[in-house]
Amino acid sequence: MSPSRTYEHPDTDDITIHRVLFALSEPLRLNMVRVLAARGEVDSIDLGPDLPRSTLTHHTSLLRESGVVFVRAEGRKCMIRLRTDDLDSRFPGLIDTVLSGYDEVGQ
Repeated sequence: MSPSRTYEHPDTDDITIHRVLFALSEPLRLNMVRVLAARGEVDSIDLGPDLPRSTLTHHTSLLRESGVVFVRAEGRKCMIRLRTDDLDSRFPGLIDTVLSGYDEVGQ
């Protein structure tokens, strides 16, 4: 049996505003964050079922590396959740503000 995949995540104190804002600046990634905020932890496939695997991997990796999401392997699945507590401790209200603005423009 092969070893489980592991993913590197920035420590909470290492999450920077410019990386988070860059990650949230792309509409596809912003939509992924909206889905995670609404549904909690999901399989990565659920964030972009119509996307090529390489595109999905690119966007979820960027969200992970910026500290916006936490990724873990579960068998063949790649489970992803929003790092709400970590983001709120670093930038209180940021995710709620961004997502409320996203909802207002009807995206």
